[in-house]
Amino acid sequence: MSFFHNGVTAHRGNPVEFPENTIPGFRSGIELGADWLELDVHLSRDGELVVCHDHTTGRTATHNLVIAETAWPELRELEFGTPACPARMPLLREVIELVQTQRRTRLSIQPKADCVPETVALVQKLGAEEWIGFNDGDVRKLAQARDLLPDAYIFLDTPPAITGVEGIVVQAHEHGFQAVVMHHSTVTPERVETLHDAGLEVGAWTVNEPSHMRAMLDAGVTRLYSDVPRRFHALVGRGMGG
Repeated sequence: MSFFHNGVTAHRGNPVEFPENTIPGFRSGIELGADWLELDVHLSRDGELVVCHDHTTGRTATHNLVIAETAWPELRELEFGTPACPARMPLLREVIELVQTQRRTRLSIQPKADCVPETVALVQKLGAEEWIGFNDGDVRKLAQARDLLPDAYIFLDTPPAITGVEGIVVQAHEHGFQAVVMHHSTVTPERVETLHDAGLEVGAWTVNEPSHMRAMLDAGVTRLYSDVPRRFHALVGRGMGG
Protein backbone atom coordinates (compact mmCIF):
# COMPACT_ATOMS: atom_id res chain seq x y z
CA MET A 1 0.00 0.00 0.00
CA SER A 2 1.35 3.43 -0.95
CA PHE A 3 1.24 6.61 1.11
CA PHE A 4 -2.01 8.59 1.09
CA HIS A 5 -2.27 11.91 -0.77
CA ASN A 6 -5.47 13.42 0.59
CA GLY A 7 -4.43 16.86 1.86
CA VAL A 8 -5.16 16.15 5.53
CA THR A 9 -2.35 17.11 7.92
CA ALA A 10 -3.13 16.10 11.50
CA HIS A 11 -1.65 19.09 13.34
CA ARG A 12 0.18 17.88 16.46
CA GLY A 13 -1.72 14.62 16.11
CA ASN A 14 -5.40 14.95 16.93
CA PRO A 15 -5.37 17.50 19.78
CA VAL A 16 -9.12 18.03 20.00
CA GLU A 17 -9.61 14.39 20.96
CA PHE A 18 -6.24 13.50 22.54
CA PRO A 19 -3.40 15.37 24.26
CA GLU A 20 -1.37 17.22 21.62
CA ASN A 21 1.98 15.87 20.47
CA THR A 22 1.51 12.52 22.22
CA ILE A 23 1.45 8.94 21.01
CA PRO A 24 -2.35 8.53 21.46
CA GLY A 25 -2.94 11.60 19.27
CA PHE A 26 -0.52 10.48 16.59
CA ARG A 27 -2.00 7.01 16.57
CA SER A 28 -5.45 8.56 16.13
CA GLY A 29 -4.25 10.68 13.21
CA ILE A 30 -3.01 7.54 11.50
CA GLU A 31 -6.25 5.68 12.20
CA LEU A 32 -8.26 8.58 10.75
CA GLY A 33 -6.31 8.34 7.51
CA ALA A 34 -4.47 11.67 7.50
CA ASP A 35 -1.70 11.58 4.92
CA TRP A 36 0.64 13.59 7.16
CA LEU A 37 1.12 13.98 10.89
CA GLU A 38 2.83 17.16 12.07
CA LEU A 39 4.87 17.54 15.24
CA ASP A 40 7.42 19.79 16.96
CA VAL A 41 10.88 18.79 18.17
CA HIS A 42 13.20 20.13 20.86
CA LEU A 43 16.49 18.98 22.36
CA SER A 44 16.57 18.09 26.05
CA ARG A 45 19.53 19.08 28.22
CA ASP A 46 21.07 15.64 27.71
CA GLY A 47 20.63 15.73 23.93
CA GLU A 48 17.45 13.71 23.44
CA LEU A 49 15.08 14.71 20.62
CA VAL A 50 11.72 15.19 22.34
CA VAL A 51 8.28 16.08 20.99
CA CYS A 52 6.60 19.21 22.34
CA HIS A 53 5.37 22.44 20.76
CA ASP A 54 6.48 24.99 23.36
CA HIS A 55 9.98 25.42 24.72
CA THR A 56 8.47 24.93 28.18
CA THR A 57 6.02 22.28 29.39
CA GLY A 58 3.65 24.36 31.52
CA ARG A 59 0.85 24.76 28.97
CA THR A 60 0.43 21.06 28.26
CA ALA A 61 1.91 19.20 31.25
CA THR A 62 1.58 18.93 35.01
CA HIS A 63 4.70 21.00 35.73
CA ASN A 64 6.47 23.84 33.96
CA LEU A 65 10.01 22.97 32.91
CA VAL A 66 12.31 24.48 30.30
CA ILE A 67 12.99 21.62 27.92
CA ALA A 68 16.51 22.68 26.95
CA GLU A 69 17.45 22.90 30.63
CA THR A 70 15.90 19.60 31.68
CA ALA A 71 17.22 16.06 31.24
CA TRP A 72 15.08 13.46 29.52
CA PRO A 73 14.41 11.27 32.60
CA GLU A 74 12.78 14.24 34.34
CA LEU A 75 10.78 15.21 31.24
CA ARG A 76 9.58 11.63 30.89
CA GLU A 77 7.94 11.78 34.32
CA LEU A 78 5.61 14.65 33.36
CA GLU A 79 1.97 13.86 32.72
CA PHE A 80 0.66 15.36 29.50
CA GLY A 81 -2.66 13.55 29.39
CA THR A 82 -5.82 13.30 31.43
CA PRO A 83 -7.17 10.63 33.77
CA ALA A 84 -9.19 9.33 30.83
CA CYS A 85 -6.20 9.39 28.49
CA PRO A 86 -2.84 9.16 30.25
CA ALA A 87 0.05 10.33 28.08
CA ARG A 88 3.65 11.40 28.45
CA MET A 89 6.09 13.34 26.32
CA PRO A 90 7.36 11.06 23.55
CA LEU A 91 10.79 10.86 22.07
CA LEU A 92 10.93 11.61 18.36
CA ARG A 93 12.27 8.10 17.95
CA GLU A 94 9.04 6.67 19.35
CA VAL A 95 6.86 8.61 16.93
CA ILE A 96 9.00 7.66 13.95
CA GLU A 97 8.82 4.02 14.97
CA LEU A 98 5.04 4.35 15.19
CA VAL A 99 4.69 5.71 11.65
CA GLN A 100 7.04 3.03 10.37
CA THR A 101 4.48 0.38 11.32
CA GLN A 102 2.33 1.43 8.34
CA ARG A 103 2.68 2.95 4.85
CA ARG A 104 -0.27 5.34 4.60
CA THR A 105 0.66 8.31 6.78
CA ARG A 106 3.95 10.22 6.82
CA LEU A 107 5.48 12.48 9.45
CA SER A 108 6.34 16.18 9.04
CA ILE A 109 8.85 17.42 11.61
CA GLN A 110 9.07 21.05 12.73
CA PRO A 111 12.47 21.59 14.39
CA LYS A 112 11.78 24.16 17.10
CA ALA A 113 15.36 23.91 18.36
CA ASP A 114 18.51 24.06 16.26
CA CYS A 115 18.43 20.30 15.85
CA VAL A 116 18.17 19.48 12.14
CA PRO A 117 21.43 17.49 11.94
CA GLU A 118 20.49 15.42 14.99
CA THR A 119 17.01 14.83 13.56
CA VAL A 120 18.31 13.71 10.17
CA ALA A 121 20.85 11.43 11.83
CA LEU A 122 18.05 9.73 13.76
CA VAL A 123 15.91 9.37 10.64
CA GLN A 124 18.79 7.76 8.79
CA LYS A 125 19.66 5.48 11.71
CA LEU A 126 16.06 4.20 11.75
CA GLY A 127 15.92 3.87 7.96
CA ALA A 128 12.85 6.13 7.98
CA GLU A 129 13.68 8.44 5.08
CA GLU A 130 10.54 7.50 3.10
CA TRP A 131 8.24 8.51 5.96
CA ILE A 132 9.78 11.88 6.83
CA GLY A 133 9.23 15.49 5.77
CA PHE A 134 9.94 18.86 7.37
CA ASN A 135 7.95 22.05 7.89
CA ASP A 136 8.99 25.39 9.33
CA GLY A 137 9.07 29.10 8.62
CA ASP A 138 12.85 29.24 9.01
CA VAL A 139 14.30 28.86 5.52
CA ARG A 140 17.75 28.18 6.96
CA LYS A 141 16.54 25.12 8.87
CA LEU A 142 14.59 23.79 5.89
CA ALA A 143 17.52 24.33 3.52
CA GLN A 144 19.69 22.39 5.97
CA ALA A 145 17.15 19.57 5.99
CA ARG A 146 17.09 19.59 2.18
CA ASP A 147 20.89 19.35 2.02
CA LEU A 148 21.08 16.53 4.55
CA LEU A 149 18.03 14.60 3.36
CA PRO A 150 17.69 15.43 -0.35
CA ASP A 151 14.54 13.40 -1.01
CA ALA A 152 12.51 14.73 1.95
CA TYR A 153 9.23 16.53 1.28
CA ILE A 154 9.59 20.12 2.53
CA PHE A 155 6.72 22.43 3.53
CA LEU A 156 7.66 26.12 3.80
CA ASP A 157 5.43 27.82 6.39
CA THR A 158 4.68 31.50 5.85
CA PRO A 159 4.03 34.04 8.63
CA PRO A 160 0.63 35.48 9.61
CA ALA A 161 1.42 38.65 7.65
CA ILE A 162 2.69 38.60 4.06
CA THR A 163 2.44 41.20 1.29
CA GLY A 164 2.76 38.77 -1.60
CA VAL A 165 4.00 35.33 -2.58
CA GLU A 166 6.45 36.09 -5.37
CA GLY A 167 9.41 36.10 -2.97
CA ILE A 168 8.13 32.91 -1.38
CA VAL A 169 8.13 31.23 -4.79
CA VAL A 170 11.74 32.29 -5.32
CA GLN A 171 12.77 30.84 -1.95
CA ALA A 172 10.93 27.59 -2.55
CA HIS A 173 12.47 27.12 -5.99
CA GLU A 174 15.95 28.09 -4.83
CA HIS A 175 15.98 25.38 -2.18
CA GLY A 176 13.83 22.76 -3.89
CA PHE A 177 10.90 22.91 -1.47
CA GLN A 178 7.74 21.21 -2.71
CA ALA A 179 5.01 23.00 -0.77
CA VAL A 180 4.02 26.32 0.79
CA VAL A 181 1.69 26.45 3.79
CA MET A 182 0.16 29.87 4.36
CA HIS A 183 -1.44 31.19 7.50
CA HIS A 184 -5.16 30.98 6.80
CA SER A 185 -5.61 34.74 7.17
CA THR A 186 -3.33 35.39 4.19
CA VAL A 187 -4.95 32.97 1.75
CA THR A 188 -6.48 34.48 -1.40
CA PRO A 189 -7.41 32.73 -4.66
CA GLU A 190 -4.85 34.88 -6.47
CA ARG A 191 -2.01 33.89 -4.17
CA VAL A 192 -2.99 30.24 -4.34
CA GLU A 193 -3.07 30.38 -8.13
CA THR A 194 0.40 31.96 -8.25
CA LEU A 195 1.80 29.20 -6.06
CA HIS A 196 0.09 26.46 -8.04
CA ASP A 197 1.36 27.94 -11.29
CA ALA A 198 4.85 27.73 -9.79
CA GLY A 199 4.38 24.00 -9.27
CA LEU A 200 3.98 24.18 -5.50
CA GLU A 201 1.47 22.38 -3.32
CA VAL A 202 -0.53 24.94 -1.31
CA GLY A 203 -1.65 24.43 2.27
CA ALA A 204 -3.20 26.54 5.02
CA TRP A 205 -2.65 26.48 8.77
CA THR A 206 -4.44 26.03 11.16
CA VAL A 207 -8.03 25.43 9.99
CA ASN A 208 -10.60 23.86 12.31
CA GLU A 209 -14.14 25.09 11.55
CA PRO A 210 -16.15 23.54 8.68
CA SER A 211 -17.04 26.92 7.16
CA HIS A 212 -13.39 27.93 7.26
CA MET A 213 -12.35 24.62 5.70
CA ARG A 214 -14.81 25.17 2.85
CA ALA A 215 -13.51 28.69 2.28
CA MET A 216 -9.91 27.45 2.06
CA LEU A 217 -10.86 24.68 -0.37
CA ASP A 218 -12.89 27.12 -2.47
CA ALA A 219 -9.81 29.37 -2.67
CA GLY A 220 -7.87 26.48 -4.19
CA VAL A 221 -5.93 25.27 -1.14
CA THR A 222 -5.24 21.54 -1.40
CA ARG A 223 -3.88 20.87 2.09
CA LEU A 224 -5.28 21.82 5.49
CA TYR A 225 -3.41 21.65 8.77
CA SER A 226 -6.11 20.94 11.32
CA ASP A 227 -6.48 20.21 15.02
CA VAL A 228 -9.71 18.39 14.07
CA PRO A 229 -8.71 15.96 11.30
CA ARG A 230 -11.89 13.93 11.81
CA ARG A 231 -13.95 17.00 10.88
CA PHE A 232 -12.06 17.50 7.63
CA HIS A 233 -12.64 13.87 6.68
CA ALA A 234 -16.36 14.27 7.32
CA LEU A 235 -16.50 17.49 5.31
CA VAL A 236 -14.75 16.42 2.13
CA GLY A 237 -15.01 12.67 2.28
CA ARG A 238 -11.27 12.20 2.20
CA GLY A 239 -10.93 9.27 4.49
CA MET A 240 -8.99 6.08 4.35
CA GLY A 241 -7.33 5.64 0.99
CA GLY A 242 -8.03 9.25 -0.09
